[in-house]
Amino acid sequence: MTENEFIRGLQNRNANAYSKLLDDFQDKVYGTCLSFVPNKEDAEDIAQDVFVEVFKSINTFKGKSKLSTWIYRIATNKCLEFIRKKSAKKRFAFLQSIIGHDMPLDKSQYFTEMNHPGIILENKEKSETLLLAINQLSEDQRTVFTLSKIDGMSNKEIGDIMNKSVSSVESLMFRAKKSLQKLLENFYKNEN
Repeated sequence: MTENEFIRGLQNRNANAYSKLLDDFQDKVYGTCLSFVPNKEDAEDIAQDVFVEVFKSINTFKGKSKLSTWIYRIATNKCLEFIRKKSAKKRFAFLQSIIGHDMPLDKSQYFTEMNHPGIILENKEKSETLLLAINQLSEDQRTVFTLSKIDGMSNKEIGDIMNKSVSSVESLMFRAKKSLQKLLENFYKNEN
C-alpha cells in the first residue's frame, strides 16, 4: 500500500487503514509523548488524544508533508499544550498558597517512566535532573532538544514538524545545549 492509498483509506474510514495507522505509529507517538511528559499515564492519555485528533482531522491533511511529519506535529503540539496547562495550574496553585488555600506543589513523584528507550543515563536521579532541566528550556528549545536527542530525529524532520528552517533548528539546538549546560552546572554546584 502506497502512502497515498494509505491516506485515502484513512480518509474513507477504512478499518484496515486505521489498524495500520495504530500498528505503524502507536509506539512512536507514545515514545514522543513520553519524551516530553515523562509520566506514563499522562503520556498514554496524550498519545490517545493524538490519535483522536488524527482520526478527526485526517480529511484536512493536505499532503504538503509526509503523513508521519503531520502526526508528529500533532503529537508535539498536544504535548506542549499539556505542559502549558500544567504550568498554568502550578501558577494557580502558587497563588492559592499565597492567599492561604494551600495546595501541594511537590512533583517529586511525577516522573514515573525513567526507562524510556531514548534516555540512557546511569540512574533515575540523573534522568530526573536532566528532564527537569529540559523542562526549564524555552518551548522551542525544549521541542528541538527532545525531538533530536531523545527521539533521534534529524534537523530536517524537526524543521518540518516545527515549520522552521534547518538553520533555525540548528540555532535552537545550540542555544538549548548551552542553556542545559548552564542549568546542570548550577544544579551540581548547589548539590555540593
